Amino acid sequence: MTLLFKIGFLEVSVVNIIDITLVSILLYQVYKLLRGSVAIKIFLGFLSIYLMYLMVSALRMELLSIILGQFMGVGVIAALIIFAPEIRKFLLLIGRSSFLSNENILQELLFWKKRDSNAFNINPIIEASKSLSGTNTGALMVISRNTELKFYAESGDILEAQISKRLLVSIFNKYSPLHDGAVIIYNGKVKAARCILPVTEREVPAQFGLRHRAGIGMSEATDALVLIISEETGQVSLAKNGKILHNLSFQELRELINEYLIGSDIDEKFEAISVYEKARIQKISPSSA
Repeated sequence: MTLLFKIGFLEVSVVNIIDITLVSILLYQVYKLLRGSVAIKIFLGFLSIYLMYLMVSALRMELLSIILGQFMGVGVIAALIIFAPEIRKFLLLIGRSSFLSNENILQELLFWKKRDSNAFNINPIIEASKSLSGTNTGALMVISRNTELKFYAESGDILEAQISKRLLVSIFNKYSPLHDGAVIIYNGKVKAARCILPVTEREVPAQFGLRHRAGIGMSEATDALVLIISEETGQVSLAKNGKILHNLSFQELRELINEYLIGSDIDEKFEAISVYEKARIQKISPSSA
């Protein structure tokens, strides 16, 4: 163990610095998961009770120490129950970033086979989006690169149909029995329609309705790219990893979908555009006018 420096009786080594850095990264990721949700308030409540327990123990208040000690004894189990959605998101985050998340990883390791690109012709998606946006027809399309999303696909009607503009427009026609829900697109095919998506628990702007909340929720639960067309304004949005890009042009839409399908990392671009969109929304808001 290499000693870096010493503060009084405290010896700080390279391992300690690495340990502190990793803990800091872990706490930051936990904060990102809890930020903006009601879970952060629950976490602060747990923290307050724990600090109170330390205080009464130090002051030797035996009765309060016993009561709070019993509460802290089952605190881990209570935390697992209360923070179950956040823990699930955290594990999904780790799973998405791991090389083992690739379904063909065993085949690649055994046969050293280069994975084929998941890109396909997205013109039908762009052309259908133009048509739906022009008529203010609401739509929700989940574009998956790595997985078939069977769990969510099975909540709707399985189609396994070749993707086309006419198919997408007919599905989201308000008189169609399949329009109420989301379409899942995988490997150039419409895998399923009328699918039920998870709704985000985070606070979202008032201008976003249930369709946008479902799109953001799906992007939090999976690594899919979610295309949302507003029924009120016809504006096109994309959601990924809990972030949403609002009022995109069709050229921006085409570029982002293509980059996602070829495996490019577009998360930073989402964050950068999101910051820009926030600034633009604040400039045109009634309060700033």
